[in-house]
Amino acid sequence: LPMAFRDVNARRHIGLQQLSSLALAGRTLLGPMKSCKFIVDESTNQSTLICSAVRLIESLDLSSAAGQLLNETIQAQNKEFKTGMSTLLFLIGAWSNAILECLQQNVPVSAIVSVMSEGLNSCCERVRCLQISIHDVNKELCSSSVRPNAFKSKTCQIGPDSLLNPQNFPYFQKDILAPEEVIPINSCSHQDDCNFNKCLVSPLAGFGSIASLVKPAGDKSTSVSSGSGVITSSCNKQKLTHSRYFSTLGKSHFSSQQGNFQGYLSGQSADPCKCYGLGHLAVTLSHGNQASMKLLQRIVAYQQERAEGSGSSQFNIAEIVTCCLLGLPESYSCVFPGLVTLVSPEQATVIKYFEDKPLRILLMDGDLTEQYRHLGFNRPCNVRTVLEHPSLQEGRAGDLWLSSMLDILISFEVNLVLVKGNVCENLMERCIANSILVIGSVTRDVLRAFGEVTSAQPVTYLTQVNASCVGSRAQVELWKACDGRAMDLGELVPVRIKVRGIPLLTAVLTTTVPSKMQLIEDRFWTSVYRLHHALNDEKVFLGGGAVELLCLSHIQMLAEQPLQPANKNAVKEFHNPWLAASATEYKSVVLQALASGWKQYLSVVLCNTAKAASELEACTSVDHHLKKAADCGSPSAYILKEFRRGDLLRGGSGPFADHGEGLKVYDNVTAKTEAWRRALDLVLLVLQTDAEIITGPKRNQLLNSHVSSEFMFL
Repeated sequence: LPMAFRDVNARRHIGLQQLSSLALAGRTLLGPMKSCKFIVDESTNQSTLICSAVRLIESLDLSSAAGQLLNETIQAQNKEFKTGMSTLLFLIGAWSNAILECLQQNVPVSAIVSVMSEGLNSCCERVRCLQISIHDVNKELCSSSVRPNAFKSKTCQIGPDSLLNPQNFPYFQKDILAPEEVIPINSCSHQDDCNFNKCLVSPLAGFGSIASLVKPAGDKSTSVSSGSGVITSSCNKQKLTHSRYFSTLGKSHFSSQQGNFQGYLSGQSADPCKCYGLGHLAVTLSHGNQASMKLLQRIVAYQQERAEGSGSSQFNIAEIVTCCLLGLPESYSCVFPGLVTLVSPEQATVIKYFEDKPLRILLMDGDLTEQYRHLGFNRPCNVRTVLEHPSLQEGRAGDLWLSSMLDILISFEVNLVLVKGNVCENLMERCIANSILVIGSVTRDVLRAFGEVTSAQPVTYLTQVNASCVGSRAQVELWKACDGRAMDLGELVPVRIKVRGIPLLTAVLTTTVPSKMQLIEDRFWTSVYRLHHALNDEKVFLGGGAVELLCLSHIQMLAEQPLQPANKNAVKEFHNPWLAASATEYKSVVLQALASGWKQYLSVVLCNTAKAASELEACTSVDHHLKKAADCGSPSAYILKEFRRGDLLRGGSGPFADHGEGLKVYDNVTAKTEAWRRALDLVLLVLQTDAEIITGPKRNQLLNSHVSSEFMFL
C-alpha cells in the first residue's frame, strides 16, 4: 500500500499549530455578546449567519488529521449537550498555543501530559464549592426583591387612550387560541392584586417586549408576573438587566407590535417558589438570549400548568418541536400547543375542507413507500430479486400497491396520516385527490404525543391497520399569524394540527432574513438544553466567569508552590524515577501554561462584551481580581461575595456601568466540565502523535506538492 510518512517536529508540532489556527476563527463566538459570522457557500453564493462553533466547524476546511479530530470532538459535545462548544473550541486553541510554548522551552511531552491532566482534575474538584442546587437557586430567585430579567416601571392610570389598553392592540386576537388551549402564565401576586383578572402578553417584541397588566383605574398596587418577566410599581422608569457575564442591557423600547399570546394569572400562592417555578431559572441560564428565553418561559409555564394535576413540574424536552417560518418579523415568534408544520399548497386545500372538523388519525412509525422494510427485516430464503424498486408510475405492480394502500385508508375512514419517514409522492397525490392529508418526516416524539391523546397506535405498514389503531379527535387548521391572518409563504403553507390536552408544544420561529433562520433556531435549542441539563444535574455553577476565575486562581497557587522531590506515589505512577522527577521539575511551567487558557478565556469574554478596550486591559482587570482573591485568603469566598454583589469582573467602566444591579447568571455543571476535559484530551492526543501517515489518492497529490520535502514516500 503506497503511503506518505511525515515526522512531527517536537518543537514545531504541526498538529497543534493546525488546532490553534482552526480555533482562532471562533474567538468572537465566546461570551454572551457574540459577533456573528457570515458563511458564504461558493457554489450557490448563498450566505448563512452563524453564531455557534458547530456551524463554524461545518464550514471550515478540515481535511487535515487534526481538523478531523477537532470536528469529532465538537460534534460529540454538541450531540450530548447542545451547549459548551464555543468554550471547547476556544480552550483547544488556547491550550494548543500554551503547549507549543512549553515545547519551545524543552519541556518533555510526558511532563506536559501528566501535569496538565493532574491540574485539570484538581480544578474540577476545587470548583465544586461554586455549585448550587436547583432548589436553592429557585429559592433565592423567588425571595429576591428584584426579579430576574424584570422590567421595573411605574404605571399610571390606564385610560381609554392608553397604550396599555387592550382595545388599542391592533394585532390582539382573542380567538386565535381556543379557550382550553390558552397557554397560562404561572404568576405570583400579592394580596393587593386581587383585582387582576387578565394578563395580555406580547409574543415577542425584541428586547423591548413587555406585558400589559390590565388594572382598574386608580389601583396603584404592585404586581409581578413571572411569565412576562414584568414588575410594575409607581414610576415611569424602565430598566432591563440581563447578562451571562458582566453586562446589562440598557433601556428597552416598547414595541408597537403586540401579539396574540394570551395568558392568565393562575391565582394566589403562598409559596413564591411554587408559582415562579422554572421560568426564572430559564432566565438565569439564558445568557442574554432574550428572544429564546421568552419562548422558553412560556413553554415552562404551559408544562407546569399541565403537570399540576400529577404533582410534577419537571421540564420535558421531548414535548418541544420547532417550526421555522420565513417572511414574518421576529416579533411574531410564539408558542402553540400541538404541531405547527409546513405543507404544500395542494395539501392546504384539503386542510381548508377539514377545518373545525374532528378527524380520524393514523400514525406510521416508518416510511410510507412500497420498498420500505423495517429494521431487522429478513428476506425470505430461496427468492431471487429481479427488481428491487419497481417504478410506481408505470406497471401493474406499482398501481396495485397504490390502489391497495389507498383502499385501506378509505376503508378505515382515515383523514389524517402522520408518517415518521418519507412518503411516496404518487400515493400522496392520490390521497390529496381523496381528501386524505398525509404529512411526512414527523419525529417519534410527535407520534407519541398524538398517540397519547387520540388513542391511535403506531403501525409500521398500512397492511397492519385495524380499527383499534386509528385515533380520533384530531383537528387541523391553517396557522394564523398574530394579526389573525392565515399565512401563505409561497411554496409552503404553515398549518397547525391540534388535539385538546396534547403534551406537545411547537415554538414557531420567524424572521424576514433567510440567512438568520438557522441562527435563531440554534439559539432557541441552546436555551432549551441549558435548562434541560441543569434539571438533570440538579445543580448549576455560578456564572459570570466565577468558575474560570477560581480555576485560574487555584492553578496559579499550585504553580507557586515550592518544588518538592518526587514522592514514592509519583515514581510508582510513572514507573520511572526520571519521569517522576521531570514532571516535578517542570510542574510550575506546565501549570502556568494550563492557567493561561482560562486567563485568555476571561480576557476575550471581557473584550467581546466591551468591558475592556483591549486584551491587555482585560488581563489587567483579571489580575486585579486574582490579587484581591489572594489577599482575601480564600479565593472561593471572595468570588462568592463578588458574585452575590454582582460586581464580579464588571469593572468601573463600559457602556453598562451605570446599572447598579446585575442579574445573577448560572452555567451548566456537566456540560462545562466536559468541555474542559474534551478540550484538554484532544490537545494532549494531538501532542502525543509522533507521525502523520497518509494513504490513498492524496499521497500522490502530496508527491507533486511544495510540501513534499516534509514527507517520506513509501
